[in-house]
Amino acid sequence: MKAKKSYGQHFLINQGFAAQIANSLTQLPKYPNVLEIGPGKGVLTQYLQSQSLHLKMIEADIDMVHYLEKHFPTLKDQIIFLDFLKVKIEKVFDGEPFHIIGNFPYNISSQILIKMINHHDLVPEMVGMFQKEVADRVIAPPGSKTYGVISVLVQAFYTGELLFNVGPENFNPPPKVNSAVIRLVRKTDTTLDCNEKLFRNIVKTTFSQRRKMLRNTLKSSVLDETILSDAYFNQRPEQLSVADFVYIVNMVEPYIKS
Repeated sequence: MKAKKSYGQHFLINQGFAAQIANSLTQLPKYPNVLEIGPGKGVLTQYLQSQSLHLKMIEADIDMVHYLEKHFPTLKDQIIFLDFLKVKIEKVFDGEPFHIIGNFPYNISSQILIKMINHHDLVPEMVGMFQKEVADRVIAPPGSKTYGVISVLVQAFYTGELLFNVGPENFNPPPKVNSAVIRLVRKTDTTLDCNEKLFRNIVKTTFSQRRKMLRNTLKSSVLDETILSDAYFNQRPEQLSVADFVYIVNMVEPYIKS
């Protein structure tokens, strides 16, 4: 069965890497529910089903669903034929927390992360294959050229690490980019000590003009520009940690234009 460009499919064919990914979840058995996104032909599924966990798979390609039903008949009732971006995530395991794992379709991988962030209370851990460029951005530290919006938003709630890199030759068809597997583990305390909606807005606003100092980016958003005289606002967004952004949000919130 051929991969479909419309679904961003590149089937992992290296069994060693597949086994490594499937065995990379660290929060089992505390959280036994696992959702595999985009299982395709089941290269990860074969290793996941042998573990002591409650596995469900979500697949948007009906041809892949039929393939999985044929080759993994005991898991037939665990296959969800839906687009992950459209599913009501809280209903997947009836409100119970669950891991996310997968060789993610690269065309929606960032959107998968955003959805996970929006439901971080339900997702204690994620292990996934990404385009290396995206993986690098997710786990990039402040000060890095790759540090950006997705870095800050993910790192507000999760601690990330690179597990290993994967070359194009390990897929069929080979992608035109390198890939990487990362693990994100939810922080013990995921409470941001600030207005979370404003936090997200300021992160996105400042990185939209990442070469500008914050005082220039935010001056049109505040009622009193004198608040921007603090040294924090003389920095560019890529220089700021999550804690720095929290500090800034609390400083400017009373002065934000409605």
